[in-house]
Amino acid sequence: MNSGQAKPMRGGPTRRRVIGGAAGLAGAALLAGLAAPNLVRAQSAPFSMMRLPYADDALSPVISANTIGFHYGKHHAGYLANLNRMLETDDLKSQGMLDIIKSSAANPTKAGLFNNAAQVWNHDFYWNSLRPNGGGRPTGRMAELIGRSFGDHDKFVAAFAAAAIGQFASGWAWLCLEGDRLTIRRTGNADTPVYVAGVRPLLTIDVWEHAYYLDYQNRRADYVNAVIERLLNWEFAERNLG
Repeated sequence: MNSGQAKPMRGGPTRRRVIGGAAGLAGAALLAGLAAPNLVRAQSAPFSMMRLPYADDALSPVISANTIGFHYGKHHAGYLANLNRMLETDDLKSQGMLDIIKSSAANPTKAGLFNNAAQVWNHDFYWNSLRPNGGGRPTGRMAELIGRSFGDHDKFVAAFAAAAIGQFASGWAWLCLEGDRLTIRRTGNADTPVYVAGVRPLLTIDVWEHAYYLDYQNRRADYVNAVIERLLNWEFAERNLG
């Protein structure tokens, strides 16, 4: 499979169901992130809500403040609340977020913990993958890697959009670095490439319906294309190259 084709993640976590029953029940301290976002994340449980790197209306009209309010303030915060509650009695509670994800990914008895930890990490990464007045064409090393990996920027855009639009049901599309090439991957539900050896995530697009349905209803393609064209944070991707 060449780097212009999306690589679906295979194996256990892709078939896990996200446990989100309390997604809309986050406490007031978590929801306050919309008014005064950006609390410093703890290194181990209990984890704190990541601060949004922009105002909740800064991505409009591509993503409205209304969508941010529900997506960040309820869904994202709900995963965090679930995670902290589960960790109160879990033997992984002293570990960092990535270690929790890696340790629970291969353990079917910790599927719920994996789902919520991965969704917190994925959402943190997603918010940083976007920026007001983003999109366009990257420069520097990212531009070189796109040319080497996909042929040109237009081919990259087509491949990334196809991965995000074509992801069945809920999930994520990822731009990753693997060796000296960029690749595109798809993950279902809460799954994430962050624990996969040799894969370094650079950017992601959330294609769960709560990411776009208030603004676009069933028009996922319109949402995906608008994010790629107008919101992708190429500076964040560049930093993730290491």
